[in-house]
Amino acid sequence: MRYFLELAYLGTAYHGWQKQPDAVSVQEKIEQVLSRLLQKKIEIVGAGRTDAGVHAKQLFAHFDTEEFLDEEEMLYKMNSMLPKDIAISRILRVKNNTHARFDALSRSYEYCIVQEKDPFLINKAYYLKQHLNVDKMNEAAQILKNYRNFKCFSKSRTDVKTYNCIIESAEWKRKGELLVFHITADRFLRNMVRAIVGTLLQIGQGKNSVENLHDIIKSEDRGMAGASVPAHGLFLTQIKYPKIEVD
Repeated sequence: MRYFLELAYLGTAYHGWQKQPDAVSVQEKIEQVLSRLLQKKIEIVGAGRTDAGVHAKQLFAHFDTEEFLDEEEMLYKMNSMLPKDIAISRILRVKNNTHARFDALSRSYEYCIVQEKDPFLINKAYYLKQHLNVDKMNEAAQILKNYRNFKCFSKSRTDVKTYNCIIESAEWKRKGELLVFHITADRFLRNMVRAIVGTLLQIGQGKNSVENLHDIIKSEDRGMAGASVPAHGLFLTQIKYPKIEVD
């Protein structure tokens, strides 16, 4: 039987989502709790990966077990045992062929910038004092939707079959004291959002032009794009699926 987990976490204390040797990850913490509760080794498959320090307001993962679970009881026990910075909001039994990663239709991220120093936003927003031309940044963001190959924004030496992504929306918005970049695509490359934000910030600071973004993307050269912004301002906010059939 297959179960979906809907979860959220603050990524500050973790070396990203994916389990890896000699580093603490979110996946590892959840697998440890599930394995303890079900008294056998459980492995989970996430809808995607977040880098070290990146947060998730919504992420889905699935796992398989031979046991029927009381979802509400399991939810309570898992949240009681998990660290305070990881929370499970839902557990549901799904069809056995439902896949957390491959069935996802789109993923959305937000990148948060604060321009006045705020101690309550440490590790949750990138403090950037410089003046930004948000209109220029939004003009450049619309260009992204006209392209498919985003190798120029991908982390070097990434083993992927394609650099193609379909960006559905990309926009900067003011949200109280925050300046927030919203982006949705069918998939993302490693480090892609942080590299896009770094490039758009260069345009907003007048260090690059809107028109030059075309040349950057066409170059397929990571060295042409802007530097990646810090991880702590990035949040995975939503993953959309076709209607998930509950078993």
